[in-house]
Amino acid sequence: MSLCLIPARGGSKRIPGKNIREFAGQPMIAWSIQAAEKAGCFDRIVVSTDDPAIAEVARGAGAEVPFLRPAALADDHATTLAVIQHALDWCADLPETLCCLYATAPFVRAGDIRAGRALLDDAQYAIPVTSFGFPIQRAVRIVNGRLQMFDPSQYATRSQDLDEAFHDAGQFYWGRSAAWRAGVPPFGPDTAPIRLPRWRVQDIDTPEDWARAELMFQALLARGDL
Repeated sequence: MSLCLIPARGGSKRIPGKNIREFAGQPMIAWSIQAAEKAGCFDRIVVSTDDPAIAEVARGAGAEVPFLRPAALADDHATTLAVIQHALDWCADLPETLCCLYATAPFVRAGDIRAGRALLDDAQYAIPVTSFGFPIQRAVRIVNGRLQMFDPSQYATRSQDLDEAFHDAGQFYWGRSAAWRAGVPPFGPDTAPIRLPRWRVQDIDTPEDWARAELMFQALLARGDL
């Protein structure tokens, strides 16, 4: 059995109501629910929320909302792992695998979700990642109004000689339920990567992120990539 869990708490401060705010013609969370349905690899698609308004929209989009998340797991300090463990504790029949799919992931694709599930045959976790657009070894910071390299020893190293670096795509996390329950860190030696192109990855945490995501979505739609 595989469970798709979509965490969607209320009370977003930087983008009020972002989980159910309209994005490209429908509530943001509906894009994630639709991708989970299209993936065809879940026995249940469950939304974990503390907000009745989000619950109503999620049900209307086709997901289950069998419980409201307790307030202790809905504040700014609640971790994704704690929310996942709460959902697993709720399950009468423990699923073999659980995919935590974010509610604000309009670029997620059903094929990527299916690919992640297949990788769990010999891994505890599978997570989509994308490459940084610039070598992180050459990163700089601003200190007292002046530039300072994080690692000055890399100043003369050619970009092509540096290791390519990746970051979490912020779309979903596949994992075996036993690993989630044991609190095994999802970024480790038994995590398989799902490589995504940078043009299909965008965090949506600020109004600027939202505006950029809308432009990206429109561009992908125009070229038939969605």
